[in-house]
Amino acid sequence: MNNIFPFLLLTILLAACENKQVPLRKSGHPKETVTSTAVIFPNLPQSMEFAGTTINLQDEDLRERLDREVLMTAYYQSGWVSCLKRANRYFPEIERILKEEGVPDDFKYLAIIESNLLQAVSPVGAQGFWQFMPETARLYGLEMNNEIDERLDIEKSTHAACRYLKDANTVLKDWVMTTAAYNRGVGGVQEDMKWQETEHYFDTYQNSETGRYVFRLLAAKLIYENPEAYGYYPSKMELYEPFRIQKVAVEGSIPNLADWASDQGFNIKILRKLNPWLKTTKLTVREGQKFTLVLPSASENLKPYNAYN
Repeated sequence: MNNIFPFLLLTILLAACENKQVPLRKSGHPKETVTSTAVIFPNLPQSMEFAGTTINLQDEDLRERLDREVLMTAYYQSGWVSCLKRANRYFPEIERILKEEGVPDDFKYLAIIESNLLQAVSPVGAQGFWQFMPETARLYGLEMNNEIDERLDIEKSTHAACRYLKDANTVLKDWVMTTAAYNRGVGGVQEDMKWQETEHYFDTYQNSETGRYVFRLLAAKLIYENPEAYGYYPSKMELYEPFRIQKVAVEGSIPNLADWASDQGFNIKILRKLNPWLKTTKLTVREGQKFTLVLPSASENLKPYNAYN
C-alpha cells in the first residue's frame, strides 16, 4: 500500500497537466476556463478613393503592402490615440488651407505620416508638421533665422506644403506620384520610372522608405475614417479642442516677448505654445516686414496657475 500511493499520486498529477483548459474559480461564479483571444481587423477594401482617384487594391502586392502599414499603424495604440486627439484640434485649419489652395483634402494625412501632428525634428534637420528641410523651406517662402523658424508656423508651413504639392503635381500629373514625390522628390520619382520604364508609382520599384510612403498615407486614411473598426472610439476620448484664438499683426520689433505677453494679459508660455515658431525671447521686425502673432481669445480665462488652491 505504501509503495502504490506515490505512483497513484504521480498519475493523477500527470493527467491534470495534460488538460489544456485550466479551471478557474472566482468568488460567487461557476467554473470558468481560460480560452485564447485575438484582435480581429476588418478585411481591406477591394478599392479605395484617394485625392479623387480610385485605387484598385485587388493586386496581391498592393494588398500586402497596405496590410503591413495598417497593422503597424493600428497596433501603435499610444501614437494613434494621441494623433486622433491632436487631429481634432489641428485638422480644421489644415482642411481649410487645403481647400483654399485647391489641394485634395486627403493630403491632411500627409501631416500625420510626416510628423504625427507634432512639431517634430528629424535626424537630418527637417522640422514641423510638414517636415521641411531648410533649403526647401526657404524656396517656398518660410523664413528661418536665430529668432524664428516658420517651418513651425502651422498656417504658413501648410500653405508652403500645398504649393510644393501643386508644383509636383503640375509635373507628374498624378496625385499618388505627387505623394511619393513629397518623400523622394520630383526628380527622384522621374528617375526611378525612367530607368525602369514604368508609368506609375504602383509599378515602380522604390527604396524602402518611398516604397512604403504612399501605403502609410492610405493606412492612415483607412483607420482615421473608420476608427471603430480598428478598436478606436474617438467619441469616448478626451479629444483636444481647437485653440480659442485671436490674431494680431505686429509691425514693430518686440525686444522682450515675456514683458509683451504680460502686457497682453498672459505669459510667454502661452505665447510660445500658440506660436511655436518663436525661438527666443525677442522678435525683430525689419522695415516693411510684418508678422502675425496668435494670441488667446479675449474670452479666455488666463489667470495665473495657483498650485495651492
